[in-house]
Amino acid sequence: QVQLVESGGGLVQAGGSLRLSCAASGRTFSTYAMGWFRQASGKEREFVASMTWNPSSTYYADPVKGRFTISRDNAKNTVYLQMNSLKPEDTAVYYCAARVVPVGSFNFWGQGTQVTVSS
Repeated sequence: QVQLVESGGGLVQAGGSLRLSCAASGRTFSTYAMGWFRQASGKEREFVASMTWNPSSTYYADPVKGRFTISRDNAKNTVYLQMNSLKPEDTAVYYCAARVVPVGSFNFWGQGTQVTVSS
């Protein structure tokens, strides 16, 4: 089992920045990838960004490329999502996820953190 706790959400004006954190605990050594997803009100959950570390790679959804950066701190078992140049359409609940299999779907999810971008 992997437990994930997100933090760092909030209200920000368009053009501003936020950094989300995802603290992982449990069987973190068994993870192959970590990712961020978001779900806006009335919409389906969508992929935002992910990273793997064997091999090391990062992936981003087109709407956030160049504005969002995913990173991790191994010592703290924490993954971050730095969000810059935020837009009102980035408003959503952001979820952290972990994948404990080499390929396939993400297995474990956090509870989510709300990000609201005002125009």
